Amino acid sequence: MARRYYSSEFFDYLASSSQQSAGSGETSQLPALKDISAELGISVARLREQLEVAESLGLVEVRPRTGIRRLPYQFGPAVSQSLSYAIALDSSHFEMFSELRNQLETAYWDQAVHCLTPEDHRSLQDLIARAWTKLQGEPIQIPHEEHRLLHLTIYARLNNPFVQGILESYWEAYEAVGLNVYTDYGYLQLVWQYHQKIVEAIVSGQYLVGYRALVEHIGLLNQRPSRGINHNPKETYQRQQIQEKTK
Repeated sequence: MARRYYSSEFFDYLASSSQQSAGSGETSQLPALKDISAELGISVARLREQLEVAESLGLVEVRPRTGIRRLPYQFGPAVSQSLSYAIALDSSHFEMFSELRNQLETAYWDQAVHCLTPEDHRSLQDLIARAWTKLQGEPIQIPHEEHRLLHLTIYARLNNPFVQGILESYWEAYEAVGLNVYTDYGYLQLVWQYHQKIVEAIVSGQYLVGYRALVEHIGLLNQRPSRGINHNPKETYQRQQIQEKTK
């Protein structure tokens, strides 16, 4: 038996029952709280406290009618909670975490893109089309959801819950710090030009070309406009058009 690093009877119960039944990748129904309490020999009150922690970490789901269900293991909820606290303490923690995410994307690029299916390729191409529609529409919209989905789709086939958890948590934090609601229109265009180049390289099997485009795309983060500038992409675009006409 592997050494346990947690001090929770309920976590121990979850791990042991998972090994005996469906495994960590499947959902399964758990007995009622009072039955688990009797089996573990602890009070319902103590068990409920441990259950709340497990639920906050995404290990179980608790619903009034369906009861308690064990969920497939996820690393993301634990990362997101810790990261949220870290950013509240010091906003520079987001930049540190962003560096970690960038290193992961480059390190796992080759493995990730070789796992993608033709259906994934079509999804990536659709995201590119949707993003340009938003950027060229009236009014202009920030394609944040497409941005998030594009990056996560590229790495979606990796069989590594820890990498997935970090990448997913990054985008939650990205939204929390407000990077999804402001930017410069010219910067957005440049970002999506890189995204298009990355996707075209993936679809055509030119993975090294895509990797180089990804690295250059990551470098754009250093050019990201600060919050002190206009946050509305349409107003920024209109201002740029006026400046061009008056040159």
